Amino acid sequence: MAALVKIGILGAMGRMGRAIAAEVIEADGMELVAVCDRPDHTQVGKPYPGADASLVSAAAQVFAEADVVIDFTPPGATAEHAALAAKHGKGIVVGTTGLSSADEAALNKAAEVVPVMQAGNYSLGVNLLMALVREAASKLGTDWDIDILEMHHRHKVDAPSGTALMLGEAAADGRGKPLGEVRTPAREGLTGERKEGSIGFAALRGGSVIGEHEVIFASANERLVLSHKAENRGLFAAGAVKAAAWLAVQKPGRYSMKDVLGL
Repeated sequence: MAALVKIGILGAMGRMGRAIAAEVIEADGMELVAVCDRPDHTQVGKPYPGADASLVSAAAQVFAEADVVIDFTPPGATAEHAALAAKHGKGIVVGTTGLSSADEAALNKAAEVVPVMQAGNYSLGVNLLMALVREAASKLGTDWDIDILEMHHRHKVDAPSGTALMLGEAAADGRGKPLGEVRTPAREGLTGERKEGSIGFAALRGGSVIGEHEVIFASANERLVLSHKAENRGLFAAGAVKAAAWLAVQKPGRYSMKDVLGL
């Protein structure tokens, strides 16, 4: 019988952390062995529901005990967690969005010695959407304007979302351009006419919206809209757990959901 993959979760008391924990607990071939959240959380030191583990406040303890660590914590700690993954020789699945250049550098450094999975979105549907956006952008000329509209719950702290940026990168890649060359800042005031070939973004925040994304291709005569709506966080949790199982047997390197899904 194959050994169980030992999973650790950072941000285990957050909305995504709890959803991921539920997926791990129910998954075949996995065991939830370590869970962590901020030091001031009232549940630190107490048993975690459904798991044979207590909530801790030290991320290092999670990396010491798990085979693969899933990190969906807010921006700010990714570089530290990447360094811990490298130090302990453990794979890491990162779902944090709004990463800085320092975070990316830390993940690249960790990937020299451990497998690192990082994605702005762990949904199967979104990753398929990116493939469709790339294909559409490659077939439609620059006379088709591209805009990406996204909406999330009021508590999300970064904008545009990581998924929106991934979709923008897919569209830019379809046109053979880096996103930085064609991205238009958020529009406000007297912006002037739109530059041909540009890719725009708009972000909405409100209520409890889990995640909605639209990629709009607009010409003078017609519009093509490709969209995705998340019905519940279970889809992201399921994708992250699938990624962790896949990552557990990979060599050191940087990976994305495209690798997991063979896209």
